[in-house]
Amino acid sequence: MKKTVFVLIILLSISCNENPKREFSLIGNTNGLENGTILYLTSSLTNELIDSALVENNHFKFLTKLSHVPLLTILSTKDNSRYRYLWLENNPMTFEGNKMDFRHAIVKGSESENLSQTLSKQVDTLHGNERQKLELEFVKNNPGSIVSAKILSVYSTSWGKAKATELLDKFSMENKNSVYGKKIANYIRLNKDPKIGEQFADFEMSDPNGKSKKLSDLKGKTILLEFWSSSCGPCRQENPNLVKTYRKFKPIGFEVFSVSLDQEKNSWVQAIEKDSLIWEHVSDLKGNDNEASLIYGINGIPDNFLIDRNGIIIGRNLRGEELNEKLAEITPVAERRHIP
Repeated sequence: MKKTVFVLIILLSISCNENPKREFSLIGNTNGLENGTILYLTSSLTNELIDSALVENNHFKFLTKLSHVPLLTILSTKDNSRYRYLWLENNPMTFEGNKMDFRHAIVKGSESENLSQTLSKQVDTLHGNERQKLELEFVKNNPGSIVSAKILSVYSTSWGKAKATELLDKFSMENKNSVYGKKIANYIRLNKDPKIGEQFADFEMSDPNGKSKKLSDLKGKTILLEFWSSSCGPCRQENPNLVKTYRKFKPIGFEVFSVSLDQEKNSWVQAIEKDSLIWEHVSDLKGNDNEASLIYGINGIPDNFLIDRNGIIIGRNLRGEELNEKLAEITPVAERRHIP
């Protein structure tokens, strides 16, 4: 009996000395929110709701089991009038916004969030190349941080295949296996980055009816490979000009092959109909992860490639009169009389 009691004492002693399991919680203070206001935690990747919490006396509390960590989320009110991106980790976290807005609230308990906020303060007043230069340095200096993986997944097409490969190779295995690491690796695998003077890169994708179409189906014609989306304002503004160009040059073998970076089929189809886009359209409905856009290294829309009858890329991002002039220039003299 004494022996049994002694063993139990030893086991209890070991159990008490073990580190307690770390779990996520977020306790916060806000200002100016009415009692009963609901705050939402939403995944930044899927836009799915993770959890919600009630605000009482400008105080809220989340006790949530996370699918994985670190996890980038959005903390927001229902109307998004107040919001904040947050890197969550399996730690007790605090959100102190008692004297400030959501974006400038002090968050503690997450190393990823601390790194992200430090970087944000450094780049907040910078723009364009200056901002990207500092973010590139951050990625180089923090290869083990999920924040670096997120940044590289956004800028990989801007920084190019070679730089993306160099940076990804230095990442921790955890970062390489993250959703961001896999996205970067997918870009590196697919990217052909065809240049002016080179042969076009072929691909296959479905049209709105689900029928598979290849860019090479139009080989032998002059093709404008157009990248756009229904939510892209500049794209939609340019569409009437492109319709006029298409009608003018179609009689001499000009075709448009439009690739949409949409995610919602209905939005895509409705935009085609509303803008009277009477040419070939394809999409895989993967948004910015559209495979054709990764093949061609698209880092912003609208963008396009003009391909001649021999399959050679002869221009990029040509619009309006510039496109018309180029098409007239490459049209054989014998065929120019067919241009309306």
